[in-house]
Amino acid sequence: MSDSEETVPPTSAQLGAARKFVKAHGKPSRAVVENIGRTGARVVLVGADGALGDVVVPSVATGDALVEAVEDLEAATWDAETVQATKIGAEHRRKMAGR
Repeated sequence: MSDSEETVPPTSAQLGAARKFVKAHGKPSRAVVENIGRTGARVVLVGADGALGDVVVPSVATGDALVEAVEDLEAATWDAETVQATKIGAEHRRKMAGR
């Protein structure tokens, strides 16, 4: 994104999804913003209980704005602490394996 482009703010639906996740999975929750190319960015949510969720937004800047706007949602990276905070159950593993 060039300096002349404006950040598209997150929609009310995107903000609502992130707030609902935090409410359901505990405070503080973490968010890792990942660039997914032309599609935009994926905000991966990690709840205090280890649950995973996500919100797709138009850009990394929009993802950063979403994290900033949601109370009790902390910006994170895939460091050891964040990875260890995730709890991936058997059903999720089967889904990711395509079974």
